[in-house]
Amino acid sequence: MADVAQHAGVSAQTVSRALRNPKEVSEETYARIEEAIKATNYVQNLAASHLASNKSKTVAAIIPLLSASIFSETIQGLNEILLQEGYQLFIGHTDYRQDREEALVRTFSARRPDGFFIIGTHHNRLTTSLLKKSAVPVVESWDWTERPIDMLVGFSNSSAIASMVEHLVEKGYRNLVFSGVIKPGDYRAKERLAGFEEAMNRLLPDRPIRTVIISDKPISMDTGSALLRMVRERYPEADGIVFSSDLFASGALLECQKIGISIPSELAITGFGDYEIARQLNPGLTTISVPTYQIGEAAAELLLAAMNSRRIPKRSIDVGFKLIARGSA
Repeated sequence: MADVAQHAGVSAQTVSRALRNPKEVSEETYARIEEAIKATNYVQNLAASHLASNKSKTVAAIIPLLSASIFSETIQGLNEILLQEGYQLFIGHTDYRQDREEALVRTFSARRPDGFFIIGTHHNRLTTSLLKKSAVPVVESWDWTERPIDMLVGFSNSSAIASMVEHLVEKGYRNLVFSGVIKPGDYRAKERLAGFEEAMNRLLPDRPIRTVIISDKPISMDTGSALLRMVRERYPEADGIVFSSDLFASGALLECQKIGISIPSELAITGFGDYEIARQLNPGLTTISVPTYQIGEAAAELLLAAMNSRRIPKRSIDVGFKLIARGSA
């Protein structure tokens, strides 16, 4: 560290402060220190630093899937804010399995992270106990509960889908079907199904609850095409399909165009997520938009405040959702 300080023209204490938290020094000073680190091939002894400060400068993030772009946007928002104060992310994925989530919490806890970020609010009893016993800040996200483990940044999945049903009924559609892939641990998809059922019972009590749900297929456009064929076979009278994801809806819409089903006059199709493809399809996909990147940013701000003993005015933040009406419905 002395070599870095000499090369940068600052004190060793300044280098230490900059490595601990870049915001504690000016941008110009930090740039000189970064240049000096590269020039001297300095590698910080994190173990010693963590032992001295009792902080690891890491956050453990647990997400359902690494391949889902909608979650990666949240992780990008989280990481962008954390990096500004010198924190690094550990990332693990559960594949919607609670046993994997529990194993990840155990593994990450052994590394002593300063905080946890978790997508979802449904955990098994042991995971909940481990997180509470970790004695570090925890932010859950992408869902809503009145009883978070610690802090929460999310929205109501059920209310979002209910608003979509309201939109379709207002447009004159009556024979609606909910369709998607619901894996055993995907509680957000289950909440969307619950929102569909609640809205149908409230708005169209004389209509049956129609669903086409599978659990053994990937979340993909090909699966959406297959789901469309299943809906058409099981419910030929269907005039609208509420899909649990934009990927399914996009695949279904393209399949409709292949086989000559007119959208939206013959069949309305809606999605969830407002993926980029939703805006590129013709007709555009009617969907639910959530501020994915902002969820990560807000979660990072909560974690930073808690990890550094700052005041937290609001421990649960509802980021809301927005129905985006396009040509598919």
